[in-house]
Amino acid sequence: MDADPVAAIVVRTGGGSARPTVGVASDRSRGLGLATATATWAVPAADAGRVLAELETTVGPRWVMWNNETAAALDRAGVRVARAWDAAAVHRLLFGGWQAEPARVWARLHGRPASAIPALGQLGLLDDAGDEGLDPEDPARPDGHLRPEWAAGGWAATPDRLARWAATALRAAQEQRDRLAELTAHPALATAHSESAAELLAAELGADGLPIDVGAMTALIAAAIGPRPADAAAAEVRRRARDQAVLDHAPLGGERDLRNPAHVRSLLRRAGVDVTDTRAWRLEPLRQTHPFVDALLTWRKAERLATTYGYEWLDRHVGADGRLRGPWSGADGAAGRMTAGAGLHNLPAELRPGVVAESGYAFVRADLGQIEPRVLAAVAGDRALARAAETDDLYAPVAARLGVARDVAKVAVLAAMYGQRSGAAGQAFRGMERAYPVAMAYLDAADGEGRAGRDVRTHGGRLVRMGGAEAAEPDIHDPDAARRAAAARGRYARNAVIQGAAAELFKAWAATVRARLAGTGAGIVLCLHDELLVHAPLDVAGDVAAIVDAALAEAASRWRPADCDVRFVTATSTLARWSDAR
Repeated sequence: MDADPVAAIVVRTGGGSARPTVGVASDRSRGLGLATATATWAVPAADAGRVLAELETTVGPRWVMWNNETAAALDRAGVRVARAWDAAAVHRLLFGGWQAEPARVWARLHGRPASAIPALGQLGLLDDAGDEGLDPEDPARPDGHLRPEWAAGGWAATPDRLARWAATALRAAQEQRDRLAELTAHPALATAHSESAAELLAAELGADGLPIDVGAMTALIAAAIGPRPADAAAAEVRRRARDQAVLDHAPLGGERDLRNPAHVRSLLRRAGVDVTDTRAWRLEPLRQTHPFVDALLTWRKAERLATTYGYEWLDRHVGADGRLRGPWSGADGAAGRMTAGAGLHNLPAELRPGVVAESGYAFVRADLGQIEPRVLAAVAGDRALARAAETDDLYAPVAARLGVARDVAKVAVLAAMYGQRSGAAGQAFRGMERAYPVAMAYLDAADGEGRAGRDVRTHGGRLVRMGGAEAAEPDIHDPDAARRAAAARGRYARNAVIQGAAAELFKAWAATVRARLAGTGAGIVLCLHDELLVHAPLDVAGDVAAIVDAALAEAASRWRPADCDVRFVTATSTLARWSDAR
């Protein structure tokens, strides 16, 4: 190992004239492991923050890490890095799904199935079977798997192992780059970079949290479900009272558990409301048909607050600094949207007034407008739909082209992306086929792949799994069920290629905003589907809003296909409370 990683890496890059790629592994007690293609270093924990900061400042490397747990560890060391290669994020991009632990990443890159990943043997005695004569300190076995003892946490056992673990991540990243290069129809390398940046952002979102006014949030919860109960018994009394307020409007007799859908359907039928299920969107139009329906829907909102967003939620997830925190990931296991825990992605509208900027700060909120139809125009290369996207309201020119009202045009676009072919939506769907055949052909191609059980890839190269060819095998015992399953896969595929591409654009935008905010004192505190919420000092809030808007144009210019220029828009505003958004 070279003694001084900072000096050595600076020398190797000509004093910063080229951007190096540096593998990194971090452990709170052991310190850092660093690796380049030609050398490795172990850095004591006491020096970790200094070395990271010096390398970030002097050469600004692209840090190669196994997953965003490393990014979180670097953040705890006091350093937020600008660029990363996240092996887990790139694995999800290449191979789809959610699971992306190092053993799975390494096995897949070496042609080994996940089912063959070796488990840690009893007392660790069996995991190196067949490795006689080989270096036991090499994390990789000759059979294409990582040693299970290393994958289970043994990589952090010694400083030398940390360095070797960083070097192994670097090897995995190079093999991932080789795989990405094979996806010639997709800008996969650029997607890998933005997906990795999204994982850096995810680690920061988890660390920083969302500013809330705890007093205001407590008052909102109390208004919905009553004051904080003194104990579990008092909570149960209040729960029964909430239930009884609904059951007072319900027909007598039969089972009456409001948390049992079958019981609720039975009560609804006896009230003269016959529905196939009890989903809120299905019951909402029937709210005035019987007092029980109205009481039930009102109860559900309060029940959700009581069980998911009540006082225990505040106690568990809000820190002493008034920040709401939960775990974040840069992608789900499907089309690739960012996800969060602690209810951050599903915060009820009733609680949004409790999300308040801190004193001396404001929120800059930006929401992408009509993002999915604009993405459809871009990835399909449909110039007619791209012309519609030149306006702030894409649905208005679509309505004119279809010869229908704007609300019908919106239904038509959504029907096209979701494959709705029946009823009024079906008529709108057929209008889209006539008016925008290029976009519809793109969607139909994805639909056909999904029906056949073949995986699809988004514009950026993300694999979206469809269950394999066996999923498309006909069921000779129930051909109708087989057809319904095929149709469902087709609808999922046609939407996934658009939703996934929109997620890629969103993350490229978020990553660009993150980079451009450096030095402003502002930071992203929430990523919600197509919406960014930035917490900014009041004196620079106007500048931050301009940065957010400019970052969309910058990200879109890199993301969009070269042969179809599409305009993307955002509604950006400065707010004191999240609920002030209109």
